[in-house]
Amino acid sequence: MYFASDNTSPVPPQVMAALARANEGYASSYGADPIMDEVRAQIRELFEAPEAAVYLVATGTTANALSLAAFCPPWGAVYCQPEAHINVDECGAPEFFTNGAKLVCVDGPDGKISPEALAAAIGRATPTGVHNVQPGMLSLTNLTEAGTAYSVAEIAALAGVAREAGLPVHLDGARFANALVATNATPAEMTWRAGVDVLSFGGTKNGLMGVEAVVLFDPSRAWEFELRRKRGGHLFSKHRYLSAQMQAYLEDGLWMRLARQANAAGQRLAEGLRTVQGASFTHEPPANLMFASMPRAAHARARAEGAAYFLNGPEDGPAEEAVEARFVTSWSTTDEEVDRFLALARG
Repeated sequence: MYFASDNTSPVPPQVMAALARANEGYASSYGADPIMDEVRAQIRELFEAPEAAVYLVATGTTANALSLAAFCPPWGAVYCQPEAHINVDECGAPEFFTNGAKLVCVDGPDGKISPEALAAAIGRATPTGVHNVQPGMLSLTNLTEAGTAYSVAEIAALAGVAREAGLPVHLDGARFANALVATNATPAEMTWRAGVDVLSFGGTKNGLMGVEAVVLFDPSRAWEFELRRKRGGHLFSKHRYLSAQMQAYLEDGLWMRLARQANAAGQRLAEGLRTVQGASFTHEPPANLMFASMPRAAHARARAEGAAYFLNGPEDGPAEEAVEARFVTSWSTTDEEVDRFLALARG
């Protein structure tokens, strides 16, 4: 009954087997390994983007921060949702790697940015000239940190606002596969066709040991990205171990199967929570991440039996008082885990 995060799941056996194969013999270093050639071709084919530049790094923070740095100047504003990972969970890495770009929060309903709020934020930055940070770029997250999903149309609308102001668009896709499953979109539809310039293509939250891809749909930024990756200390010498993970992830659609499993477990959990007396959702959850409130007594029963997840309120208090919590299912979450948790929550 482990619903704390999908980045705590085990690694699928296909990926472990790929790592073992990659460990045989010798291979060129720093991304010149032959497996990386396969990865590059796989991602270009998946995204219908034959000219895209593709790079691997070990963490989502690195993928996001280097992506922003390659597109946003130090005096620029990166527009993002207040709960975005780059704003809340990356310890200033975006500001550090961009050499000082400012994160400017823009809100909207359901954990998303609204086009109207984005246009207003960009508009506020332009009249005062040299005295304020200049509009730099837009960063979106899909799935959002609220567990909701941007549709392709919503991404295109926001990218249109950014494009009208001459701004590039970054997509934090730590849970990109989950968003695709939830919306039934294709990788191309959710990215470059909707106006996205650079994608942080997540692997770790969907089962990998530790690798993310950065996909630059504008290959003119590729050399700068390579230099920033090296200068930032994120170019792996034994790169084949990153390549092997990503190659196995993409092979035969494993990445989408893992996301479907995670989302199916999430939807089983969500449907069950609707039957818990006093439970409610902060936002309707379409995938594997959700915020739901339950009476404190229900939390106490589940947690006493080992259920692991994050409470957004004190454990002590009236038993009937509703307390919000974050629940995340992963590719390895079983029906039995979900059902046992729900039985405890119902009492």
